Amino acid sequence: MTKDITKVTPYNSEATKKSQVEDMFDNIAPKYDLLNHVLSMKIDVLWRNTLVKMMKKDNPQEVLDVATGTGDLAITIEKGTHAKVIGLDLSQQMLNVGVIKIKKLKLDGKISMQKGDAENLPFEDNRFDAVSVAFGVRNFENLTKGLAELRRVVKDNKSVYILEFSKVEGFLGPFYMFYFKNILPAIGRLVSKDNRAYTYLPDSVNAFPFGEKMKQILLDTGFKKVEYKKLSLGIATIYKATK
Repeated sequence: MTKDITKVTPYNSEATKKSQVEDMFDNIAPKYDLLNHVLSMKIDVLWRNTLVKMMKKDNPQEVLDVATGTGDLAITIEKGTHAKVIGLDLSQQMLNVGVIKIKKLKLDGKISMQKGDAENLPFEDNRFDAVSVAFGVRNFENLTKGLAELRRVVKDNKSVYILEFSKVEGFLGPFYMFYFKNILPAIGRLVSKDNRAYTYLPDSVNAFPFGEKMKQILLDTGFKKVEYKKLSLGIATIYKATK
C-alpha cells in the first residue's frame, strides 16, 4: 500500500514535515549541487532545459521559481527566456549557495532569491507569467494547499510548470529502484554526511502520485488544462498546468 506523502518525512521526528525539510536542506546545502549532478549523471540539466523550452513559448516576463534551492532552474529560466526571476525556498543555506552562484554569473540584477514558504506565498494573486517548481512539490507539507498557492499567483491563462520524479515502469523498473533505494542513498550519506536525506528521497518518490494521478490532483485544484511529458523512461515528469 502506498504511504501518504504527507507522512513521509526526512527525519521521522516529532517536528512538522516543513521544519524537517528545511533542516535537511540546510544540512546538505554545501554538497547539494555536487551530489545532484553526480547522482543524476547530469541528466537533471537536460530535464531543466526541456522545461524551459516549454516555458519559453509563453514568452514570460516575470517568473516565480518555487523551491528554487541553489537556483539551478532559476538560472536556466533566465538564460532561456530572459525573464526576471524570483527564486523562493524554505532553506536559507540553500539560498546562500544560490546567491553566490548567481553573483558569479553576474545575474544578480535579473534573479532575486528570497526565503519563503510555498504554502503561504508572499505575492499577490495573478502576478506571474509562469511559475515553476523542480523537485519540490514532494516536499510540500500540504500538497493541495501548495498547488493552490502556485495557481493563485500565476496569471489567468498562464501555466505552472512542475518537474518531479516519477517511476520507471516496465522491465527497467526493478533495476532503477535498486539503484534508487540502495546505491543512491549510500553515495548520498557518504558525501553529505546526512544519514537520512538520501533515504528520504526514494521514500518520498515512492509515495508521490505521478502521471494521471498527479494530473487529476492538478485538475481538482482548479487548473483548467493539464498536460504532462515523461522524461528519461519515466524517471521524471514535467507537468504543465494552465490556469
